[in-house]
Amino acid sequence: MYDIVIIGAGVTGCCIAREISRYNVNACVIEKGDDVASGTSKGNSGVIHSGFDAKPGTLMAKLNVEGNALMWKYAEELDFPVKQNGALVVCTVEEERYKLDDLLAQAKANGVPGVVILERDEVMKMEPNLTEKTVAALYAPTGGVICPFNLAIAMAENANVNKVDFQFETEALDIKKTSDGYVIHTNRGIIETKAVVNAAGVYADKFHNLVSGQKIHITARKGEYLLFDKCLGSVFTASVFPLPGKMGKGILTAPTLHGNLYVGPSANDVDDKESLNTTQEILDDLVEKVKANHLCKVPLPLNKIITSFSGLRAHEDQHEFIVGEITDAPNFFDAAGIESPGLTSAPAIGVMLSQMIAARLGLVLKDDFISRRKRIIKFDKLSDNEKNELIRNNPSYGTIVCRCEMVTEAEIIDAIHRPLGARSMDSIKRRTRAGMGRCQAGFCTPKTIAILARELGVEMTAVTKKGGRSQLLFGSNKAV
Repeated sequence: MYDIVIIGAGVTGCCIAREISRYNVNACVIEKGDDVASGTSKGNSGVIHSGFDAKPGTLMAKLNVEGNALMWKYAEELDFPVKQNGALVVCTVEEERYKLDDLLAQAKANGVPGVVILERDEVMKMEPNLTEKTVAALYAPTGGVICPFNLAIAMAENANVNKVDFQFETEALDIKKTSDGYVIHTNRGIIETKAVVNAAGVYADKFHNLVSGQKIHITARKGEYLLFDKCLGSVFTASVFPLPGKMGKGILTAPTLHGNLYVGPSANDVDDKESLNTTQEILDDLVEKVKANHLCKVPLPLNKIITSFSGLRAHEDQHEFIVGEITDAPNFFDAAGIESPGLTSAPAIGVMLSQMIAARLGLVLKDDFISRRKRIIKFDKLSDNEKNELIRNNPSYGTIVCRCEMVTEAEIIDAIHRPLGARSMDSIKRRTRAGMGRCQAGFCTPKTIAILARELGVEMTAVTKKGGRSQLLFGSNKAV
């Protein structure tokens, strides 16, 4: 029997796992996907929010500000990349200028440092490519950008090194209360545990409602994005938001951590919690906003769009995080309704819940907790001397597999053999960016499949895109 089972290996579940691994505890994370960050955590904006737009006094506001402060500390400890590029909320209609004052008041109430309102000349000097309609803007210097799956992978690897088990392609189907805990029925059998942490994203209401009479309801809110080539990555330096609306923060035009530019997300409620397809209607709407230049006065050429993608936000009816033990289900802890700014808040959610669980179960801190972790070496960021030294010691650094992102064979091998190593093409992509560049895996796929098959000791036909039955190859041409 486990002490704790965490349902869901998204960013929130992985942050909880890392924080609970500080204690002497028998813990496990179960995830229906084949890897961490295989759901909502792989399809969001990657923005580190400063905390000015959450309603003062809410848990969402508190954890956003705390999570922002922790993010920079954990980036140093766990060696994942982040960039503090600031955030701008741009007003383009004089009559709506008062909304910036409202946001500034919220920022002060929430304890967000450094937030100011910039007049037109000031903000245009900071971001000269902003629309000529700009009236003024709210500037939050503690805003940043991050790669969401890098955060989840770093937290999960560190948790695993600190003895937390991870079981992938293990889907929770039902939960039953027992005299000494809970029994979780999965597609791979029964798991017994003293306590449960529900970090199941858009399905968190399902598991909450199985054990509690106090029902909650989560709507899947789909956001679709357009991703542009890196040649447009310098259009803006900050993450640029419009004034927020009733469905959220609005459609951004912002740089990514890796130098691309994106426009999105849309916001549409959907019934299907597996609806991760992109839709012609929504993408056309985003394209029209690009054509109209949206918040940007320079043309964003449509032939520089390299891909589109979507993600689902777990919108709880009260638009508030639900974090803590359920009053009528002892030892069952929720991390539910974790929508934006959930990515930023995740480290603080991990701290908050781990402390609650430790107090409830009487857990004791470890003497040998490993707090630090090193990421995969990014070959193309090194100096020529450093590259040559690596190649001398390991010739596989001299073989470029993904030319768009300059990913070497050695990096892919490292991704496979690390703690919780890659087992599919998507998990390689998340760890190394092989396949994320301009050609979107058009050239590097065969070589990556071959490396995966060789390192895992399987046939190339056994290699999958994302686990399950998602094989990419089904035999040889000669056999056919």
